Amino acid sequence: MRPKSQALNLRLLLLGIFFSFFLLFALRSSLSSPQEDLSPISPTSLPKVSNTIKEGKAANCSPTCTKIPTSLAQALIHYTTSTITPQQTLKEISVTSKILVNKSPCNFLVFGLGHDSLMWRELNHGGRTIFLEEDEAWIEQIRQRFPKLESYHVMYDSKVNQADNLMEVGKGPECIGVGDIRHSTCQLALKGLPNEVYDIKWDLIMVDAPTGYYEEAPGRMAAIYTAGMMARNRKDGETDVFVHDVNRVVEDKFSRAFLCDGYMRKQTGRLRHFRIPSHRDGSAKPFCPL
Repeated sequence: MRPKSQALNLRLLLLGIFFSFFLLFALRSSLSSPQEDLSPISPTSLPKVSNTIKEGKAANCSPTCTKIPTSLAQALIHYTTSTITPQQTLKEISVTSKILVNKSPCNFLVFGLGHDSLMWRELNHGGRTIFLEEDEAWIEQIRQRFPKLESYHVMYDSKVNQADNLMEVGKGPECIGVGDIRHSTCQLALKGLPNEVYDIKWDLIMVDAPTGYYEEAPGRMAAIYTAGMMARNRKDGETDVFVHDVNRVVEDKFSRAFLCDGYMRKQTGRLRHFRIPSHRDGSAKPFCPL
């Protein structure tokens, strides 16, 4: 169980992030509004001020008023009142949130649906955030509480105890060629995802699922490989990829092998951050930088 002080710090971080986002939202709204005429105004041209306004009574909000989005308000209330905190630590969440501050609204793909899902969606307010989850019953439970979260069920046919064999398979030529992963012959490729997952150019990908803490669990081998290949297959630009639980053997080895040490930007706690460029932008690149 996480110490109470750490849980409190995490809750304060979440509230701080949401508040910072709201200020940014308000600033963007004000900057996008038409500039007012700043020329001097003659006192004789000023309209009479009604007693209602003088006395401070309620007046209608102007069209330029910025109102906190309903979904952001819902997230603030949820995390303020919930006794359950996200699995990632304060420092780990900060790594991804800093990237989202610079890139949002953007396209954000998350392997996993959990207590932090509402937070990720709101940190990417106005963008597209999709969650991929292995447990259908859990998806239904979350949908009842947060129906606006976009989530899809994913089936995995691998197991943690197959990881060593899959690592060898991943070194084959069919697994290192860049292309549409739907047509890949690599055993690690996830080919049963919704079409929009393959069609969207993802700016961020978070791998925090599927389950991987026991031998018969599906493990994250295919999710990590697929995330890396989606990043390489985009037409241009780069994708920030995050892998959680890298203290475990599978997450450690597969992230280094298929997301590459050369693309790693930093590791904080159990979270690794990689930045993978397009391999289709016309410049010849090896699978991993030399």
